[in-house]
Amino acid sequence: MDDEYAKLIRRMNPPRVVIDNDSCGHATVIEVDSANRHGILLQVVQVLTDLNLIITKAYISSDGGWFMDVFNVTDHDGNKLRDEEILNYIQKTLETEAGFLNSLRSSVGVMPSKEDTSIELTGSDRPGLLSEVSAVLTDLRCNVVNAEIWTHNARAAAVIHVTDQATGCAIEDPKRLSMIKKRLGNVLKGNSNFRTPKMTISSPGPVAMNRDRRLHQMMFAARDFERLEYAQDTNSRPHVTVLDCRDRDYTVVTIRSRDRPKLLFDTVCALTDMQYVVFHGTVITGRMEAYQEHYIRHVDGLPLRSEAERQRVTECLEAAIERRAWEGLVLELSTEDRFGLLSDVTRVFRENGLCIKRAVITTECGKAKDNFFVTDVSGNSVDSKTVEMIRQQIGQTILRVKGNLNFSPKLPQEGTRSFLFGNLFKGRSFQTFKLIKSYS
Repeated sequence: MDDEYAKLIRRMNPPRVVIDNDSCGHATVIEVDSANRHGILLQVVQVLTDLNLIITKAYISSDGGWFMDVFNVTDHDGNKLRDEEILNYIQKTLETEAGFLNSLRSSVGVMPSKEDTSIELTGSDRPGLLSEVSAVLTDLRCNVVNAEIWTHNARAAAVIHVTDQATGCAIEDPKRLSMIKKRLGNVLKGNSNFRTPKMTISSPGPVAMNRDRRLHQMMFAARDFERLEYAQDTNSRPHVTVLDCRDRDYTVVTIRSRDRPKLLFDTVCALTDMQYVVFHGTVITGRMEAYQEHYIRHVDGLPLRSEAERQRVTECLEAAIERRAWEGLVLELSTEDRFGLLSDVTRVFRENGLCIKRAVITTECGKAKDNFFVTDVSGNSVDSKTVEMIRQQIGQTILRVKGNLNFSPKLPQEGTRSFLFGNLFKGRSFQTFKLIKSYS
């Protein structure tokens, strides 16, 4: 009865969205009023984030069964939103129940698209893992059309979308899917010393998932918030405090961190996955730093009840923010797409001793545009001579240097350094055909 009543209230009170380009001198103000329900804040923030908008300020209120939020947003260049198509999309998506439901469906669970096959991988991070994975996929005639890979605290998670190299369509043959799963399973088992790897292969379906949302879920399930004993460096962590607000029966979470795109989305993902509701919140960003303050309760209506629970919330929020925080070198590959491109590029990186902390692989209209977030095998900045050597091997016109070449991130010597792409063995004895043979 409660669910039916809530649905009735939402039908009688559809969401109302006001977009204002006049009241603020440097940002577009978006106000959203709606009947409240669990997860609605994440859905709204995801709509804005999927458009690559920057949330500079936010005021959140969802007490009394009603959701009333205000977001100050700009485009990626810091300008107000002037594109009528984008403004109309925001208005239509946020004001319709169908838009919210589509957002929810594309955020939660495994939802493969009609055009490709989705492969999800989680496991221990180790040297050359992606290079091995991409080599096996190439051998199995699977073309990688897009992918995203995250590493954090010795865990690795990847969402990879592939098509049949011959047909350009999704792979649906059960025997072939079984072979892909077997071969990739052998790769993941390679050196998994303290956690069981997981893999899911999804046949085509009606709705494409949101990769960022799914990767947060996968890393959370892999418990990347649990730090290793020898990974105790705190220099680069966000500052998270979790305190009681006894007079109002809330728990107050405050977060200070370096500002970056998608920061609020990452924070709200973590709170939603842990089954917490934000009743009131404030987000303020400056030139370098971001400040967030959230008044939360568990979905059962109670604030946090123990020190262990407060510690877990702190650790999970730190992990969610750290997963894609980056200030160092980014290598951007832009070229005509071809079969086996990812395998070739990651092999060159591996042979030159690069570790890739994160990667975003995209293909559109026959063009590949890939971003690799890299360090050396010790977690330090990559030597400029090494970068130039790699550019000469791959092509100076197609591999551009972005980010800070001289930045040296403050990372622990062992615990949190990423081994997903790194190679401690730089010799040619680890060639692609040997990798393929060893996992057949």
